[in-house]
Amino acid sequence: MNLQTLPGLFISHGSPMLALNPEQVGPALQRLGLNLPKPEAIIVMSAHWESHALEVSTSVRAETWHDFRGFPPELYDIRYPAPGQPALAEDILHLFADAGLAAHANSTRPRDHGVWMPLLHMYPEADIPVIEISLPIDQSAEELYKIGQTLAALREKQILIIGSGSITHNLAELTWHGDAAQVPKWASCFRNYVVSKLAHRDYPAVLNYSSIPYMQQNHPTLEHLAPLFFAMGTGQLFSIVHSSFSMGSLGMDIYRFD
Repeated sequence: MNLQTLPGLFISHGSPMLALNPEQVGPALQRLGLNLPKPEAIIVMSAHWESHALEVSTSVRAETWHDFRGFPPELYDIRYPAPGQPALAEDILHLFADAGLAAHANSTRPRDHGVWMPLLHMYPEADIPVIEISLPIDQSAEELYKIGQTLAALREKQILIIGSGSITHNLAELTWHGDAAQVPKWASCFRNYVVSKLAHRDYPAVLNYSSIPYMQQNHPTLEHLAPLFFAMGTGQLFSIVHSSFSMGSLGMDIYRFD
């Protein structure tokens, strides 16, 4: 493999508060950014840009969007002013067209915290162009996987591809105040099942997500797991970069696909 070939990543981006209180995952993201060759650009599919059609941000410099409520005022002062790269965005649209994937340009979409929160720790200088693509909610896990496959060749051009979601995501079950409770069995079993299947390259078992134990309890809605399907499409060699839980049952895993 070319030494400059970057991986695909799945990042559990967690609560917006991780921008102020990094816990374990912030240093893990920082180390990851330091250990990888510096990307020429970064492509992110975030759980927080759901759309019916596949869209690609073509903005020259997308605004930082604080897409949440009820957090400390200093969180809303954070900006991540990384540039966009319209020429690469156009290349991505052409790749999708060649693969038979209908996609549209979007020049006005601001950058949600699923993009800027992890990148704030990985590349704090915000000097690498970032392009966000949407999560098409009407597409199957296999179709999201194909989107990842379509972009996988860009890794050889020193472009980092990220699916930003969460390995577990049930907000109703989180410990929001005080000491986090022990990780519940339903969360650890779900996470361990997914990791085992990925480690054995049994990607179909993960794409068949309705059969994963405790699926509904971990993901009452699919949007935070769906970026994993996208990231899986970018590479066949799976490894774990980081594993932890926050607020009891919120999985903070980071996975790498080469």
